[in-house]
Amino acid sequence: MFWKIVGGLLLVWVAFMVIGSVVGFLVEAAFWIVLIGGAAFLGTAAYSAIKGGGKKKQIRP
Repeated sequence: MFWKIVGGLLLVWVAFMVIGSVVGFLVEAAFWIVLIGGAAFLGTAAYSAIKGGGKKKQIRP
């Protein structure tokens, strides 16, 4: 009976470690994707602001 409890606790511990590593990897991957996407967005916005600073496009009625 003692070994069943120890085995069950060991199994739960390993499961938590695997789940934690997968969730940690996904959070880290999402962080880098957001960081790269934000940098690309800011770069595009800055380029557009510098390139088309004096040209205002207007819709004609």
